Amino acid sequence: MSEDREQGQDGEREGARPSSAAARRERRASARSGSDSGPARTTESKGRPTPSRDGRQGRVSLFRKIGRFLREVVAELRKVIWPTRKLLMTYTLVVLVFVSIMVAFVAGVDVLFAKGVGWLFGTG
Repeated sequence: MSEDREQGQDGEREGARPSSAAARRERRASARSGSDSGPARTTESKGRPTPSRDGRQGRVSLFRKIGRFLREVVAELRKVIWPTRKLLMTYTLVVLVFVSIMVAFVAGVDVLFAKGVGWLFGTG
């Protein structure tokens, strides 16, 4: 084992972060055992089973559902990164150009098919 690893385990300061995975595991284990502060957490204190969800009220009112939905919508809208005015103008221009090109393409294909059908049936 190298000297700096030995020094990291033996001479580790209180507030310093552990440098190796083994040191981190040891630090977490010591924190769980309760040597730093607080009571030790053991599995004996967890003797009771997890309560089931069957005891909850069966139906939630429509107004509560709508309220929850609106709160979630607002929370999601806060996560959105809104475009700047310059980006919005650029995106709008790109969409308009693309739609114009597609309209011209579909109109051209329509005219070609109309001429083809007219030629095929002798009406044009």
